[in-house]
Amino acid sequence: MTGGASDPALIRYYDRRAAEYDDWYLASGLFADRERPEWETELAAVVDVIASLDPKRTLDVACGTAFITRHLPGNVVALDFSQAMLDITRCRISTALVRGDALALPFGDGTFERIFTGHFYGHLRDDERTTFLREARRVGHELIVLDAARGEGVAGEQMQERVLSDGSRHMVYKRFFRPRQLATELGRAAALFEGRWFLLVSSAEPPS
Repeated sequence: MTGGASDPALIRYYDRRAAEYDDWYLASGLFADRERPEWETELAAVVDVIASLDPKRTLDVACGTAFITRHLPGNVVALDFSQAMLDITRCRISTALVRGDALALPFGDGTFERIFTGHFYGHLRDDERTTFLREARRVGHELIVLDAARGEGVAGEQMQERVLSDGSRHMVYKRFFRPRQLATELGRAAALFEGRWFLLVSSAEPPS
């Protein structure tokens, strides 16, 4: 999922990946042969937790194909910078869609009660994380982050080569998190889900 406008190469990557983005969630396509024990069980549990949240005015930042967005309760606005992602989202859910930059959110202060972002925060470098957290706190009162858990032997920070079905190759910055690390970054946060593959953390106060 993409939300920032600062890297045209990354935007092109997500535009090209949009049609096959859900393969990562569904263990299909290029991901069909990957060994990911308990992946489906964890994903279902994460979706259940998200769907059980109190309904609120919510902005989903870097919504991608709305694979997760469709489970968010309440009045939801979905934002992404990839037009190809938004085109798929438009076919999947009936909610307000905005093509915009996650690092310069096009909304007024306090527009939303909740900011949600899935598998976007882990792609942000230090200065981008600072900007995103400032923007998220500006437009919303609660921040919920879904991202990748850091397993044993996995580097917490890495550059990944992503190969698409058309054979193109793209370099993408990626971080993996342990619960305490992500909670500390977000500020006085609480984990809603902790698993082998996924972390879901909620923070209702500004980062310290």
